[in-house]
Amino acid sequence: MDAFRVLEIKKSVFENNDRQADLLREELKRNHTFLLNLMSSPGSGKTTTLMATINALKDDLRIGVMEADIDSDVDAATISTSGAKVIQLHTGGMCHLDAYMTEQGLDALLGEDSEHVDLAILENVGNLVCPAEFDTGACANAMILSVPEGDDKPLKYPLMFSICDVVLINKIDALPIFDTFSMERARENILMRNPDATIIPICAKTGEGIDQWTQWLRDRVAAWKAGA
Repeated sequence: MDAFRVLEIKKSVFENNDRQADLLREELKRNHTFLLNLMSSPGSGKTTTLMATINALKDDLRIGVMEADIDSDVDAATISTSGAKVIQLHTGGMCHLDAYMTEQGLDALLGEDSEHVDLAILENVGNLVCPAEFDTGACANAMILSVPEGDDKPLKYPLMFSICDVVLINKIDALPIFDTFSMERARENILMRNPDATIIPICAKTGEGIDQWTQWLRDRVAAWKAGA
């Protein structure tokens, strides 16, 4: 008889989280709310992209935003100027959000009266490792790869690129400066990790590509509601 038991804690944590994520998606479908999980490394332009996205969609969709950070409320303060409903989530040192945390955030975002939101956006904690490991219960995963980061990021962080439905290649206005970045190589590397990924080059600062990105988002929101 064995003197001790071995518990696969990591497997158990992921399995429990996956079950909770599925339950959260069922609730989102009942409420006709589409949840987007937006991820990237720090400095890639998540908040700027989010501002451009809200400005393009706010006349058509009711939007709520959850800003997740280890600390501070800088991003929430910025997003609040867009007119979208926003809350700040502090993770207490954790480098990601899971389905349980996301559910708490949604409860706070919607309030006791369950104020309707067509599109809820989670701006996840900025890094390319931990957020990719935990299913947040989102209806779609999006990530931003900025030109200054290099076109080899899909090779170094395979899981992040493999789970994303759409990859936004941001800061394309910087291509002449970061001339070692190859859009062709970036596409090849992304599709090698995820052949089904939609790739949209954008510049959140100038607005280039935002129309294509927001149309992709409109279509996904409409499809989610139609399937509810």
